[in-house]
Amino acid sequence: MKNNILGLWNKIKTNAYKALTPIIWLLKKTGITPNGLTTIGYLITIISSVVLIVGAEFGDRSDFRYITWFGAITLFGGLFDMLDGQLARSTNKMSKFGALYDSTLDRYGEMTMFLGICYYLISNHFFLSSLFAFIAMIGSIMVSYIRARSEALGVDCSVGLMQRPERILTIGITAILYGVITYFTGQFKMSVEWLPFPLIENISIFTFPIFIMAILTNITAIQRLNYSRKNML
Repeated sequence: MKNNILGLWNKIKTNAYKALTPIIWLLKKTGITPNGLTTIGYLITIISSVVLIVGAEFGDRSDFRYITWFGAITLFGGLFDMLDGQLARSTNKMSKFGALYDSTLDRYGEMTMFLGICYYLISNHFFLSSLFAFIAMIGSIMVSYIRARSEALGVDCSVGLMQRPERILTIGITAILYGVITYFTGQFKMSVEWLPFPLIENISIFTFPIFIMAILTNITAIQRLNYSRKNML
């Protein structure tokens, strides 16, 4: 079952990269470099986080627009993460520094994204959700770190479920889904007497996947560590 799911996901990613071929062709005509695309993607990520910070300062917890825009901008920024590598390969401009630069801005981008999420959640008193967002950030960074360190030691370590594309898609899609559902249904809330906070509300569409991500990213990190241990013996 697991292998079937991973095979299907890999097929989807392969087809997605193929669909980007016309865009790559246009980018080659502009003369933009892969590192330029990487930089643009990171700047877009900063904008997405600024949207959440502005929402935390000037909006309220019932205003779904800020998270919705954050999700859309996050997905748009993630597109550049796919394009830069494709452009480097198609123009034969792959370099060791380019790979390092891409990985560095990917880490900065992810931490910037989680900064915005945590800032928004804390400001709107979603303290438990902000804790899970922070744990998800820790897991995300460790997933990337273990792979980088393992590959530096000679082991190709790209195993695991919750890799960077999956993380970006999860956050971006659920953020947009939260906004769309809230727009059509309005605010809803389910509470129980013994809990000091609602059991389920609209924003759970966005925060519950972050809770799942907090678990899966750290499981993925452990999977990669164990995989590396077996292949380094």
